[in-house]
Amino acid sequence: MPNTKEKYLITIAGPTAVGKTSLAIRLAQNLQTEIISADSRQFFKELEIGTAKPTPAELAAVPHHFVNTHHIGETYSAGDFERDALVLLSRLFEVYDRVVMVGGSGFYIKALLEGLDALPAPLPGLRERLTLRLQAEGLPSLQKEIADLDPDFAQTAEFENPQRVIRALEVYITEGRPISYFQQTMKKSRPFKSVAIALDRDRQELYKRIDDRMDQMLEEGLVQEAQDLLPYRTAHALQTVGYKEVYGFLDGDYDEQEMVRLLKQNSRRYAKRQLTWFRHQGEFKWFHPDDFEQILKYTQQENLGA
Repeated sequence: MPNTKEKYLITIAGPTAVGKTSLAIRLAQNLQTEIISADSRQFFKELEIGTAKPTPAELAAVPHHFVNTHHIGETYSAGDFERDALVLLSRLFEVYDRVVMVGGSGFYIKALLEGLDALPAPLPGLRERLTLRLQAEGLPSLQKEIADLDPDFAQTAEFENPQRVIRALEVYITEGRPISYFQQTMKKSRPFKSVAIALDRDRQELYKRIDDRMDQMLEEGLVQEAQDLLPYRTAHALQTVGYKEVYGFLDGDYDEQEMVRLLKQNSRRYAKRQLTWFRHQGEFKWFHPDDFEQILKYTQQENLGA
């Protein structure tokens, strides 16, 4: 007999190192459901240490989807994720009334919950030229240019995503207007209700967790992981916080002490942008990660979501 009860996709979002993974696993266990990962770097099998993937024990505790699904040499966009996740959800909702999505990649979360922005096509050859610039000059050069053209974009978490930086530049160069001008206001219809939860901690507490995570990643072999991936260093996922700082060290641009400082500083800045992005969405109910009983009670209410 088909499952005809109301369906809910429960999103657990928030900044890096806030505690999303452990809470999502605990929540999924209590709800007896499965997890969809919305982390744009955890798709890739080769990125282990620098992406803070769930451990093998955590992956075994609850079925996870969209973790270790692609090779670093492949391109996997938010549009691909939207399409594939909707197909997966159609199957999962035949079994479960609630499914948990967890991640800090706001654009991928938005793609699944609302659909992608309707953006103009770039000028012919522009994307190729910007991609070559990214490879030759690095992400900071493109970030500086879009920050001057579109300061609001520079305050979002997408500012650290090479693909989104290129897209923002494409839109501005093509149309002379910021990317936000073209973002759609109408959400796409979805066959489920959205329950959006975001996690936060006291700023100093969060920053200490970020610093501790960076120390742990370095102890686990982050530098060696980045070195092993040198043939793929132009991949978008490796031009992000956590890897680009290591490549600067490997290139001899600065010493190990400076690498560690940059890893921590840039990760804290990225967390701040993530928080800003999720707060601007206006649909998330905020909790401290330790408030599990409140979160569980909230997700078990009926008539939630939109």
